[in-house]
Amino acid sequence: MSIDTSHRLIIRSAGIIGFATLLSRFLGFIRDVTIARLFGTQIYAQAFVVAFRIPNLFRDFFAEGAANSAFVPVFSEYNKRHSRQEFWELTNTILNLLLIILVLLVLLGIFFSPQLVRIIAPGFMAKPEKLAATVFLNRIIFPYLLLVSLAAYAMAILNTLGHFSVPAFASCFLNISIILCAYMFGEGITGLATGILVGGLLQLAVQIPVLYKKGFRLRLFRRIRDPVVATIGRLMAPRILSTSIYQLNNFVDSIFGSLGWIVGEAGVAVLYFSYRLIQFPLGIFSTALSQAVLPTFSLQSLTEGRVELKRTLCWAIRVTIFIMIPVSVVFMVLANPLVSAVFGGGRFDVSSARLTASALFCYSIGLFAYGSTKILQSCFFSLRDTVTPVKVSGIALAINVVLNTAFMFPLKISGIALATSISGIISFIILFRLLEKKIGDFGSKQISLSFLKILLAAASMGGTCFFLYQEVIKRLSWHWLVGLAITVAIALLSYAGFCFIFRVKEMEELRLWILQRR
Repeated sequence: MSIDTSHRLIIRSAGIIGFATLLSRFLGFIRDVTIARLFGTQIYAQAFVVAFRIPNLFRDFFAEGAANSAFVPVFSEYNKRHSRQEFWELTNTILNLLLIILVLLVLLGIFFSPQLVRIIAPGFMAKPEKLAATVFLNRIIFPYLLLVSLAAYAMAILNTLGHFSVPAFASCFLNISIILCAYMFGEGITGLATGILVGGLLQLAVQIPVLYKKGFRLRLFRRIRDPVVATIGRLMAPRILSTSIYQLNNFVDSIFGSLGWIVGEAGVAVLYFSYRLIQFPLGIFSTALSQAVLPTFSLQSLTEGRVELKRTLCWAIRVTIFIMIPVSVVFMVLANPLVSAVFGGGRFDVSSARLTASALFCYSIGLFAYGSTKILQSCFFSLRDTVTPVKVSGIALAINVVLNTAFMFPLKISGIALATSISGIISFIILFRLLEKKIGDFGSKQISLSFLKILLAAASMGGTCFFLYQEVIKRLSWHWLVGLAITVAIALLSYAGFCFIFRVKEMEELRLWILQRR
């Protein structure tokens, strides 16, 4: 048993992205801790969550979403079959079109901010001060859409050319900027807005020298038409629809979370902080892996039989499950101490910690599905099929709305998180089966067997972790942070041990990969 060469390259690229994401997530935690301790889960924290979410919707349309589904697959194929000069002409043509669209969207977003906020957080209308703060903040930060979309476009070009490091680390500047500006400006929301804009500018600026070194030269509005643009447009159109449905899921959660008289006054902020913890492992591993594997998928999809594509897909899903299931178990068992460790202090009180921990527990149930879905979507994108994810996203949205309505009354804010997990798991299962029909069996029995063995190992680890923390660590006079760190460390060691006991194949592959690296 050995690690395939193409898999090694993917691991290397994912490692670069993952390390950069780890640093970015760490800075993101500091950012969120700063916001939590300065604003708690009250008015300004809720205003920030909603105001920042609106430009992020459009960012996913024209930034990360477009880069993954349309730009990278088309650029990879175009770069392989055409000269480098033709490649740079194409990138300039698309850049010109993006600039026109993005500037128009920014202007419209600023003008219609009041209407957008009322749609996304209708519960805010009951409190004029909260509504006004959200509209004000949203108008200031809307130009961030232009900056981050251009940064993501630069990332797509560089990833196509096999350069991952600088684009991956660029996102760190956003968090650094928000942290510094928040402390410089104090408890007002002006610091948050300024930090977002400066951070977006830095994300773009650090990539420009690398682009020029690769051969890019800016040619503004010399050309806005190209046959390949139509191809990218056809790929982007369903992706935009898919993204809009995905974002509608987030907006549905915001709408339900803003109904304070049902789920609690701090609902929007509680969902934000708990989901930020979920995004930590997703960003470090699943997002990094799906981003790194996309160029490989795109090339392997062109080969006859797609044998290598199926092997890589099976391997990527198994590895994702191998990482995500134990992380979800740790989150569920240690939800309260983890939330207190990360966000506790200042205005983030015991009540905020308890509510956030309950939402984290429910979000964690679907963690493996969130990560695996990213891999499946990358495969669909490499096959130039962006319609299927749209349909599945629509089904997930409908399920989420129904479950939110059913769960929010008995379970309050936790019910919204649970609805997201269930809809995410169903979405993963549907995508898995549809992809299997499209390209044939890609190792479903092997994936299922790995899933069961990993689940057994993670459940055994969870029992060990729970007993250790409840019966040993909490009874000792250690500092709670030291106790938590020891518990997590022993949990990881026990997981490795149980993986060997249950003969988890992925653990053996990891051991061999480590030996090969020596």
